[in-house]
Amino acid sequence: MVDRKLLLQTAAALRHARRILIITGAGLSADSGLPTYRGVGGLYNAKTSDGLPIEMALSGPMLRRDPALCWKYIAELGKACLGAQPNAAHYAIAQLQRLKPECWVLTQNVDGYHRAAGSPPERLIEIHGQLAPLFCQSCGAIDPELSEHLQRPLPPLCKHCHGVLRPRVVLFEEMLPERALETLYEEMAKGFDAVLSIGTTASFPYIHEPVLRTRVSGGFTAEINPTPTDHSAAMDVFLGCRALEVMEELVSHI
Repeated sequence: MVDRKLLLQTAAALRHARRILIITGAGLSADSGLPTYRGVGGLYNAKTSDGLPIEMALSGPMLRRDPALCWKYIAELGKACLGAQPNAAHYAIAQLQRLKPECWVLTQNVDGYHRAAGSPPERLIEIHGQLAPLFCQSCGAIDPELSEHLQRPLPPLCKHCHGVLRPRVVLFEEMLPERALETLYEEMAKGFDAVLSIGTTASFPYIHEPVLRTRVSGGFTAEINPTPTDHSAAMDVFLGCRALEVMEELVSHI
């Protein structure tokens, strides 16, 4: 049962805030039917069916060394994401961004659901990239046909030069996208009045740092998660529920 007092406290803080950051993780898209990070068809649990740790199978070096094997697991992610769609919480976040012109979204998700729900791309930081469109590693050509390629033999090849295609997703052992990081730190330097963390354990420093900075500067911090994380106790508000259960009502009070 959602604590209505805490929900209304969060709504009031967001209503009065000018600069807002919404941080989202796999828990947000779980309500669309996508498994969370450690459960994409068992993909992230123990070893893969090929006997390799997923961190090795789904890595940048593996994509270069054995594209077919790496693409086997990229395809798992692709099919899961293409088989679902944004949920009401994604649309509520996009509505919040319309109401608050300085509201940003920082997401770890690669499913593209924030864009699909209407979040403005210029205020969306996809820190781990996105699955579509694909691009050719050899000639750089863009290929929008992810779903079609998933029905064909893997790895997908460029129709122009026959190079191996890949998504703009950060694989294991790869660097974060430079522009996304620059944007994040530019916005953090301006400060946020409120940060709302949704469906993430915030275990990466670049995910948790905005929360810490906002807390130190006296801003409001809140978390929405079904179960507490390592950071829940330090938040101003912790709502122990799924985003789908509260986001629409939360935004309706703003």
